[in-house]
Amino acid sequence: MKTFVIALGGNALLRAGQKGTFKEQLQNLNKVVDHIANLVKQGFKIIITHGNGPQVGNILLRQEIAKKKVSPLPLFVCGAESQGMIGYMIQDALYDKLHKKRVDIPVVTIITRVVVDKKDPAFRNPTKPIGPFYKEKKGLPREWDITKTTKGYRRVVPSPDPKKIIEEETIREASKKAIVIACGGGGIPVFKGARGYEGIDAVIDKDRASSRLARDIKADYLVILTDVPHVYINYKKSNQKKIGKINLHDLKYYQKQGHFLPGSMGPKIEAAIKFLEKGGRNVVITDFNSLEKAIAGNAGTVISKF
Repeated sequence: MKTFVIALGGNALLRAGQKGTFKEQLQNLNKVVDHIANLVKQGFKIIITHGNGPQVGNILLRQEIAKKKVSPLPLFVCGAESQGMIGYMIQDALYDKLHKKRVDIPVVTIITRVVVDKKDPAFRNPTKPIGPFYKEKKGLPREWDITKTTKGYRRVVPSPDPKKIIEEETIREASKKAIVIACGGGGIPVFKGARGYEGIDAVIDKDRASSRLARDIKADYLVILTDVPHVYINYKKSNQKKIGKINLHDLKYYQKQGHFLPGSMGPKIEAAIKFLEKGGRNVVITDFNSLEKAIAGNAGTVISKF
């Protein structure tokens, strides 16, 4: 039985132009999980990961509005809150789809902590923007790193590399009998401190965490769902070309040529390379509408080791 780690992109919950209401997000998820349920019905073991950028942003905004009445929570706690919220929505939507397809299998969410290194260079150079925009820098917490943008001032935090997934073994065992939702938003970043694991304000890239999880549990496939059906070279240029089936060697060649930008496809390609180099069999990058065809090798970008 093949094991798939499926990483849901931000468009799985929120589409461009939407306000991000609970109803909108659940409706979007209903479309995505229908395709995942089809894979479950075929007998595949499925572990789902997901992003949380807009949701954490909204949590931080609520804190900002209510800070005079309710004490704000650290960023890593807000990440845990988003894991539970999004996990519930995926559970609810997927369980309903499975029930309609007459598939009787539990769906569970595991709040996941991910170990990072406090000496990671990312902590010396925070670049990940989070939370609302501010008109002025004055009055913001002194311990924050702030960057100026065209829309105003904004907090930035580190985005360190995931070193270890603490709940890895629990996820592996649970996936034998259930569909597991884990590593939400890249996981809750923690480090080994004097009193054990301690949370730290940072944001772990969701695709990097998904690749780490897939490697550690020895999944057969890493599937990265995004808002485009293929990976492209010369993206958005006159000579743009889609990548169908490709091997690791050729993918790394295109990576070195600079085709995959850091703020776009770059982290996904990096995640794919690390997964395949550490023993993974295949990586699929596509949109959710192409999922089943891509798994069969008839759509999307399918990356193999050789």
